[in-house]
Amino acid sequence: MFGLAILFGCIVGFALGLTGGGGGVLAVPLLVYGMSVAPREAVGISLAAVGGTAFFGTVPRLIRGEVELRTGLLFAVAGMLGAPLGTYLSTLIPEQVLLTMFAVLMLFVAFRLWSKASNPKIASGVCNSESQVERDRSACQRDTDGTLRLTSRCARLLVIVGLMTGVLSGMFGVGGGFVIVPALVLFSGMAIHRAVGTSLLVIVLVSISGVASHVISGNALSLETTLQFLLGGFAGMWLGGMVAKRLKGPTLQKTFSIAVVLIALFVLIKSAVS
Repeated sequence: MFGLAILFGCIVGFALGLTGGGGGVLAVPLLVYGMSVAPREAVGISLAAVGGTAFFGTVPRLIRGEVELRTGLLFAVAGMLGAPLGTYLSTLIPEQVLLTMFAVLMLFVAFRLWSKASNPKIASGVCNSESQVERDRSACQRDTDGTLRLTSRCARLLVIVGLMTGVLSGMFGVGGGFVIVPALVLFSGMAIHRAVGTSLLVIVLVSISGVASHVISGNALSLETTLQFLLGGFAGMWLGGMVAKRLKGPTLQKTFSIAVVLIALFVLIKSAVS
C-alpha cells in the first residue's frame, strides 16, 4: 500500500498544481475504492493531504506574485466558517442527494467556464470598463491594471461564495478548488493563472478548519497514510505547476472545465450504482 498511496498522492498533487482544484474530489474515491479506507476516515485524510500539498504549491506562487492575497484571505475566512457547518449538514442529508447536487453544480460551473474561455465577452458579473452603466450592474469591478476594487457589495458576494465553498469542503472532504477557481474567475474577474494560485492559498486555510472539525468530531485519521499521500502530492504538485505555466489562459480554463465534467460524471455514476 506504500507505493499505491504515493502514486495516488502524486495524481492528487498533479490535479492541484495544474488546475488549483480537484485534489479532494480525486483523493476521496482513490482512498475508498483504491485503498479500502473507510469513507469517513478518507474525508479526514483527504483534507489533511490536500491542504499540505496545496501549501507546498502556494509558497512559490506567493513569491512570484501569482496569489491575490486580499481576495484569497477573504475567501478563506468565509470558507473556514462554512466548513464546520458542512460537516454538520453532511450527517443530516442523504449522501446520494448531496453527491447528485454537487455533480450538477460542477457541470454548470464547467459550462460557464468553457463559455467564458471561448467568448471572453460573455457577461460574468465583473466589469473592467469605465462605463458607469456597466459598473452599476457589476458586483465586482477591476481597474485597468487588474486590481480588484473591493467594495462592500463585492466583498459581500465573495464572502457568500466563500461560505458556500467551506460548506462543500466540510460535506465532501474536498479543499474546494473546483468551486474556488471558477468563483474567482467568474465573480471577481481574476485571471485563471492567478485564480489557481489564490485557490491553493484558500485550500490550505479551509483544509485546516476541515481537519480540525473532523478530529474534534472523533473521526479517525491515519497519520501514516496522510504522510504517504503528501510525499506523492509534493511531486505531483511540482509537475502540475510546470505544465500549467506552459498553457495559455483560455487553454488552461478549458482544461479545467473538462476535468470538472469528468469528475462530475464519475460522481453521478458512483451515486447511481451505490
